[in-house]
Amino acid sequence: MKAELQSPSVHAPQEGDEFYIAEGCYILESWNRDQDPDVSIARARVEPGVTTRLHRLEGIVERYLMLSGQGRVEVEGLEPRLVGPGDLVAIPAGAGQRIANLGETDLVFYAICTPRFVPSAYQDIDPEPFPEAAPVR
Repeated sequence: MKAELQSPSVHAPQEGDEFYIAEGCYILESWNRDQDPDVSIARARVEPGVTTRLHRLEGIVERYLMLSGQGRVEVEGLEPRLVGPGDLVAIPAGAGQRIANLGETDLVFYAICTPRFVPSAYQDIDPEPFPEAAPVR
């Protein structure tokens, strides 16, 4: 039986719940629930001068909805492109991807995944060694 959303709700993510991932960015999950397997929404924040690791999501289509900052996105099958507030980057399932913050302020965007993001779908494909620890903030 497929899980599904049964009742309306309001979710208010708390800034203190933001966490660092070794991909090179900070994540605040806005919505990622077993009872709503069709979508997840997370706010991603990339600090100035940082490029996230090259990765792909198997079986998950991802969209970056840019909120603030300036960056360069690389998606397999697309020439590297400058992005900023209001831009939406559509990333097919299994496509290699990464984003670089080119500005002097945080690059912030929503990562919207269908179906919802699950850690087992994440595949690091960066040729550089995986970092061992989160940076100190």
